[in-house]
Amino acid sequence: MMQKQDLLSLIEACRSARQLRQLHGLMIATALVHDVVPLSRLIDFCVDSRHRDIAYARALFARVPAPTTYMWNSVIRGLSDGDEPEAALALYADMLRHGRSADHFTFPFALKACSRVPDPSFGRCVHGRVLKAGYEADVYVSSTLIYMYVSSGDIPSATSLFRNAVNRNIVTWTTMIAGYAENDRAGEAIRLFSEMELEGVEPNEITMVHVLVACAQSRDLENGRRIHARLRRAGADSIPSNLVLATALLDMYARCGSLKTARHLFDQMSVKNEVSWNSMISGYNQYGRPSEVLQLFKEMRDAGLKPDKVTLLSLLGACADIGALRLGQEIHACVEKTIGRGDVAIGTSLVDMYAKTGDAQSALQVFASLEGRKDVMAWSSMILGLATHGHGKEAIDLFVEMTQHGVAPDYITFIGVLTACSHAGMVDEGCKYLEAMEKLYGMEPWMEHYGCVVDLLSRAGRLAEAERIVRSMPIEPSSMIWSSMLSGCDIHGDVALAERIGDQLAQSKPHGSGTSVLISNIYAGAGRWQEVDKARRLMWKKGLKKAHGCSSI
Repeated sequence: MMQKQDLLSLIEACRSARQLRQLHGLMIATALVHDVVPLSRLIDFCVDSRHRDIAYARALFARVPAPTTYMWNSVIRGLSDGDEPEAALALYADMLRHGRSADHFTFPFALKACSRVPDPSFGRCVHGRVLKAGYEADVYVSSTLIYMYVSSGDIPSATSLFRNAVNRNIVTWTTMIAGYAENDRAGEAIRLFSEMELEGVEPNEITMVHVLVACAQSRDLENGRRIHARLRRAGADSIPSNLVLATALLDMYARCGSLKTARHLFDQMSVKNEVSWNSMISGYNQYGRPSEVLQLFKEMRDAGLKPDKVTLLSLLGACADIGALRLGQEIHACVEKTIGRGDVAIGTSLVDMYAKTGDAQSALQVFASLEGRKDVMAWSSMILGLATHGHGKEAIDLFVEMTQHGVAPDYITFIGVLTACSHAGMVDEGCKYLEAMEKLYGMEPWMEHYGCVVDLLSRAGRLAEAERIVRSMPIEPSSMIWSSMLSGCDIHGDVALAERIGDQLAQSKPHGSGTSVLISNIYAGAGRWQEVDKARRLMWKKGLKKAHGCSSI
């Protein structure tokens, strides 16, 4: 007859679900089928991520007349690690109903499940049980509580727990730093890391990765370099061979605009994955280096890696920047084969690419294929694309349709709308939309919004209205706005307004030679040669020179 110790040894050596079932059958044929120790080992095997058979684990568990706390914990853990967090919480509730007390293992498993369900009330209920059971001082439980709150976006509760924690270890610190970084509080993550250093807590690799993510988010190159220096001191030669750390570092440098350093790290890496390639490609795309994006993509393909969503977004951005319509069409075909038509971000990038490369018809087709999944970025890209290619009325009609669908416009949407009005000569509509930004949508216009309307009014000869808008702007007008007004003065012969603008520009910081040349030309057109000479002398005095025309061809 098989002994218990022999059975446990066989379970320990088990390597497949089939072998496990054979051992279970052997247990049924002996008295060992009711022994909780081998049954617990069977359940552990089933919930292990390497073998994972939750259904079988639950079937085993259901046949145990009086499951131990260890068994309850094992199945709750298996469910919380998988795709059934609600089932994990239901089993946790069953455990309490059966009179079993949760322990310092139960609570972390239940809290992990709470972090993955949308209703935060579950987490607060489990937190209440933790307090009642007296486990709030347990470092493992308190760290998981913090994780649960940051996962639901409740940063104040997580911060309060962290500050009041009796025991804190590196896991507690890292959980809080990661929580700040993942909830767009990069500055707080970096400050907490500095506090951790002052307290003499030694960071681990996971801590360093999360604080580098925070530096990348906040474009904090200074602290990013400081952390890199610390990593070098800890082991200079090991960074290029550590895929996770090296990728986090190069992503930080790339996002902060230090592309030369990022590329140096990238070239040093002994192993690269899709994330590494995408970080470098995205950095080039973010800082307007489309040629490098396309070259690196070619190298990525030569290395045998396939593009994913992040790669494709960068490639489409590069095609839009350099007007590479044919390559954009090839990438579109790749999207159709790999991702399909369901992704809004890819669809929006395709709309933007086609619009910027002059293929408004294809942009509209992609836009229409998004159907009910269009977000404000998709609408804005299409409106801006139509506006910049002379389809002003169609752009305005699309904006009206967007509002009818209940999608709230953003600042980029209004740039598209006002550009459409400017290109189509829709003067009154442009003024109406600028006013609607503030009064209807509560948005303070940017320089670009003011510039569109001033240009529109100036070209239409409504210079007094343009001047009134410029004088009421809460920000100092740009040289482009002054140039628009001066161009209007030149077209409509308003020398008096040009003179007022000239007097104001003479007292302010230099705006470049363009405005001074326009003023000089307006005076020349009116035959006021003394003022022409005065304007040119002022240019010379300020060190301004007329830029010579040139061609890139």
